[in-house]
Amino acid sequence: QVQLVESGGGSVQAGGSLRLSCAASGDTPTCMAWFRQAPGKQRERVALIYTSSRKTTYSDSVKGRFTISLDGAKNTLTLRMNGLKPEDTAMYYCSAGPQDYCGYTYWGQGTQVTVSS
Repeated sequence: QVQLVESGGGSVQAGGSLRLSCAASGDTPTCMAWFRQAPGKQRERVALIYTSSRKTTYSDSVKGRFTISLDGAKNTLTLRMNGLKPEDTAMYYCSAGPQDYCGYTYWGQGTQVTVSS
């Protein structure tokens, strides 16, 4: 079992920055990720990190602007978002999988990010 609690969303103007945090407790997952979902759109994975190797992957829509990181000592997943655009407006979710493979079994409650032009 993994429990996830997000924080750090808010409103910002285009070009601004925000940092999202996800406090994790419980078993150590194989990987953790940030997803987002805008109204009327499908949920999109924006960044992924493997907990052991710290290898990361990003969606093309955020590559070069967002950075995912994991503080193992604090069990905190972070998403640093720079150069925000109005199209980044969405509910952002932290996700984690089980210990033996990379998946998305557990979800946080979500945190809203709104970017105005």
